[in-house]
Amino acid sequence: MIQYELQKAHAAELTRRAEAERLAGQAREARRAARRSGRHDTQRTVRSLRDLFVHAA
Repeated sequence: MIQYELQKAHAAELTRRAEAERLAGQAREARRAARRSGRHDTQRTVRSLRDLFVHAA
């Protein structure tokens, strides 16, 4: 009977570990996706030199 209870406890522990690993993987993927989408938002456009200087005459 004790062997059965130990096996059940071990199976429950493995299930908890698997769930924790799955959640960690999802968090990793969410961070990667946020970085990927943030790259395009932070890029600036280049202004032309015409905007910086006025015409002389």
